[in-house]
Amino acid sequence: MSETCSSSCGSDCSSCGEGCSGCGDHNSKPDPKSFLEQPKESTKVKKVIGIVSGKGGVGKSMVTGLSAVIAQRNGYQTAILDADITGPSIPKMFGIKERAMGNEEGIFPVMSKLDTKLMSINLLLENDTDPVVWRGPVIASTVTQFWKDVFWGDVDFMFVDMPPGTGDVPLTVFQSLPVDGIIIVTSPQELVSMIVEKAVNMAQMMNIPVLGIIENMSYVTCPDCGKQIKVFGDSHVDQIAETYHLPVLGQIPIDPKLSAASDSGNIELFEGNWLDPLAAKFNEMMK
Repeated sequence: MSETCSSSCGSDCSSCGEGCSGCGDHNSKPDPKSFLEQPKESTKVKKVIGIVSGKGGVGKSMVTGLSAVIAQRNGYQTAILDADITGPSIPKMFGIKERAMGNEEGIFPVMSKLDTKLMSINLLLENDTDPVVWRGPVIASTVTQFWKDVFWGDVDFMFVDMPPGTGDVPLTVFQSLPVDGIIIVTSPQELVSMIVEKAVNMAQMMNIPVLGIIENMSYVTCPDCGKQIKVFGDSHVDQIAETYHLPVLGQIPIDPKLSAASDSGNIELFEGNWLDPLAAKFNEMMK
């Protein structure tokens, strides 16, 4: 038994509840920074931002794509790490059909038309419709490999598109990548307050800053009269943001043109000023 252990520890340190240094401090909260994985030596990423949501179907991948495009338009070199292994949609959004290439030393990201660097499981599959039927640990390991085995090079902003919820992959990203902050994506439904709270609480547990909230599907604009129609009811994003002392970084409408641009692989050509506060946040982070 280690001399640094408490006398009550006994001979079996695996059952120790003392939290002493000799037993590895079993009861203390894990430091997420202690699990950080090192990327390639040539990789220099200035800011890593996770795009998260507590539930599926709120347009998290759409927000990830738009975030990268906005940062790119503001003069930053951007990249997207698609951590949604079982539901990847980033390559289609950017019109990418070719496979990622690599060598014995690592993998090269695929470049979009406007030079955003992309890595997704769909860039490695023979057919992009092939299902990924893997267990959680394998999926989490793949996400880690995307970070440490890809030649990302110089990147100002890397956006990580995470699957919904607070399971294996978000935990792996928070522990393995040097995440500078997360953006929470919501929709106008009443229940999003609980969903946002879960995401905020997980970020706090992992000592990750929450940069703000983006509400998707906020309204649809009538093409005849220009009136905003609240399809999913009145927005609660301002009240939620005030509750958690977070800024609202944008409210994205249901826009057929935006959907068409995404479906056709032309997300980089979208038009709209809904995310101007997000662009300002990126500039602030780089100061």
